[in-house]
Amino acid sequence: MQKLAIQGGYRLNGEVKISGAKNAALPILCASLLTADDLYLSNLPDMHDVKTMFRLLQQMGVRIDADGHAAAFNASAVDKLEAPYDMVKTMRAAILVLGPLLTRFGEARVSLPGGCAIGSRPVDLHIKGLIAMGAEIHIEHGYIHATAKRLHGAHICFDLISVTGTENLMMAAVLADGITVLENAAREPEVVDLAQCLIAMGAKIEGAGTDKIVIEGVDQLHGARYSVMPDRIESGTFLVAAASTGGHITLTGARADTLDNVLEKLREAGAVIDVVEDRISLVMTTRPRAVNLRTAPYPAFPTDMQAQFMAMNAISEGSAIVVETIFENRFMHVQELQRLGAQIEIEGNTAVIQGTRQLEGATVMATDLRASASLVIAGMVAQGETIVDRIYHLDRGYEHIEAKLSALGAKIRRIS
Repeated sequence: MQKLAIQGGYRLNGEVKISGAKNAALPILCASLLTADDLYLSNLPDMHDVKTMFRLLQQMGVRIDADGHAAAFNASAVDKLEAPYDMVKTMRAAILVLGPLLTRFGEARVSLPGGCAIGSRPVDLHIKGLIAMGAEIHIEHGYIHATAKRLHGAHICFDLISVTGTENLMMAAVLADGITVLENAAREPEVVDLAQCLIAMGAKIEGAGTDKIVIEGVDQLHGARYSVMPDRIESGTFLVAAASTGGHITLTGARADTLDNVLEKLREAGAVIDVVEDRISLVMTTRPRAVNLRTAPYPAFPTDMQAQFMAMNAISEGSAIVVETIFENRFMHVQELQRLGAQIEIEGNTAVIQGTRQLEGATVMATDLRASASLVIAGMVAQGETIVDRIYHLDRGYEHIEAKLSALGAKIRRIS
């Protein structure tokens, strides 16, 4: 099993190119199932989850011609309307083939999902929405089996805000008969990116980015060319890493408009941030100040940045309170940060962090994707060597992170 060995005490300096967003790429890849024409996608990130989605689509019969960070997808010969357990168990986003398969082919059989063990993310919101649109759904032997002659429009109000639920039902609605209204819809930039790709394919969608999305179904979609948005979580992770190490970095190919809360909290911590078009520069000349956080659905502070900020808070001046409202198990990185000397106390969904000047290197274990990133950041500021185990979590959502960090001056290497 591969690990990362990190020698702490080095500042990050230089430029880094931000990759395409994993959480935008995965649903957009599933959108290729909605047309028999070619869908050409660019700015695809080179990471494990994207490769897993490639394999899932290919085993359904989608032809993929990949060239670096771009690929052409053709779903004219799809002959297997199933996402099997062995393909789905490591990646919850595979549930996103359910809506496209059902609305175009009238049937889908999708394994109940796996993925990071950060808490309950039930698929009942997806199922209730599809039933409202006329689907018949049965859960049997760990699979969702859905059928429908043709889905019809419906008025659907989500009990809870769900990003994948919004994306799945939006894709199902683009080929449904009539108008579908999604209320209390997710507003994340990745939802907007999917909507813009679908619109480029001929879909009629209004309101993406608000809590009310209106979709008028069409008879068929056509091919398109689309570039996936930059990854706001990778952007935030590198900015927090630079702030934690007292560095000076510039992100290129980034989008500051998707990072308002993250940039605000970094400025509160003492960072000087400058934005010019697709470039974000950060300079940190002092020890960070501790910042309080409360995660919530977009446009509030993202749960996917909570662990990284906790690592920075661990070596900040002062104390901070972090409240996690999205996932009930998303403090599993705390006991690993404590192994490095972080002073953190947990009570329910609240963490209290007392900043300490120095962490000490140790062997730690990644428990999920973003926890992995927090341990890498902590390792870069800790004294001595830190070994991060189980980095397959990291590879699911970051493109060549050790190579990018090494180019910025970090002392980090992959070992077996």
